[in-house]
Amino acid sequence: MIDMVGIGPFVTLPIVMGLMGGMFLYAWIAGAILSLVDAMIWSELGAAYPLAGGSYNFLKEAYGKNGMGRMMSFLYIWQTIIQAPLVAASAAIGFAQYLGYLVHLDEWEQKLVSASVIVVVTILLYRKIDSIGKIAVLLWTGVILTIGWIIVGGIAHGSFLQPLKNINEGFSWGHLASFAFGQACIKSIYSYLGYYNVCHLGGEIKDPGKNIPRSMFISVIGIAVLYLAMNTSVSSVISWQEIKQWQDAGINNFVVSTFIERLYGKAAANVATVMILWVALASLFAVMLGYSRVPYAAAADGSFFKVFAKLHPTRNFPYVSLLVMAAFGFVFSLLFKMSDVISGILAMRIMVQFIGQAVGVIILRKRNGTKSLPYKMPLYPLPVILAIAMWLFVFYSTGLKVINSFLLVFGSGLVVYFIYAKLQNQWPYKRKEDVELKNEISGIRN
Repeated sequence: MIDMVGIGPFVTLPIVMGLMGGMFLYAWIAGAILSLVDAMIWSELGAAYPLAGGSYNFLKEAYGKNGMGRMMSFLYIWQTIIQAPLVAASAAIGFAQYLGYLVHLDEWEQKLVSASVIVVVTILLYRKIDSIGKIAVLLWTGVILTIGWIIVGGIAHGSFLQPLKNINEGFSWGHLASFAFGQACIKSIYSYLGYYNVCHLGGEIKDPGKNIPRSMFISVIGIAVLYLAMNTSVSSVISWQEIKQWQDAGINNFVVSTFIERLYGKAAANVATVMILWVALASLFAVMLGYSRVPYAAAADGSFFKVFAKLHPTRNFPYVSLLVMAAFGFVFSLLFKMSDVISGILAMRIMVQFIGQAVGVIILRKRNGTKSLPYKMPLYPLPVILAIAMWLFVFYSTGLKVINSFLLVFGSGLVVYFIYAKLQNQWPYKRKEDVELKNEISGIRN
């Protein structure tokens, strides 16, 4: 749950209200439903293949370790090199936005602050993992306290349930099927991302067949309750109409700070803003720490460029991978706005990772059957079909500009993979006889 809560709910709350008006809670409910359905796919894969690496291993298993799975896992790492820095940039941009409540910043000053935050966090991460753990515990202490304060403030105000009573104000089915609703869902789903992170630690989980699915479902439901309560609390003090006016005018990106100010005064709002900056820093720290290990693991496995497998000579961490991620995050925080970054994060992941895994479940079931599965998703194949349909709707809603960016990244990844595969004599260039001979020799050795 702590992995899921970052800067997301603070920066997306006003954007969703600006897009959906009085129907804003439906976007958060839709994000929870998609996360729960997708968690069924992750649960079946994570329970069956409890290995470090998550999607990297799932894609290899589904599409073939010596076949197309090599390309799919390579493309996953390739898009991670882009989307992980986008996630880092979103946290840094959110930090700069809320700092604007304490110190007036123009557009370029905000960009310089966000880029500087990337540099600072990279310096903090440029050390051994044992000292990183102590920093992480310190940073994450403020996360639940911050959200808890917001929810309690709304309840104490006395109008906490009013937004729920008005949830159908201006309701229309057409609006739920609109491009605007898709845009709102992108923002809410971004705030739920991370429910699957337990799969990256699969090899260290006791009884993964039970605990991996249990972890995801409890986390999604728990976070959904927190997010709905937080949105309800804020809108019970500041009406969605007022927040929508701010969004349309492009002003006041620190709505939660304003919420605290109206309830408790300026001094309390300053404290709340510092806590939100703390959360942004913590989420950026966690993102860069976790994702910097993904290209390293693939490179160490021989499925990505060897340079990413380099460890620091004295501090024993994947410094090349970290520095590449930091460099991209630095550039993205200067170039893009929050809304574009969030859409880009999802667009880069949907086709290869989320839909790729959904199709992978079908392939694995046909190939291996279901008898040995520790966890079987209920109502199969309905969750798979529903997940694919919902992800395609979200992908469409990212917009033509973002989709074209994804196609550029995906296309370049394909070109680079085929060049790399040719040089490394891997699929599709590796002859079937070579693979069979290698397997035969491995069997003799065993």
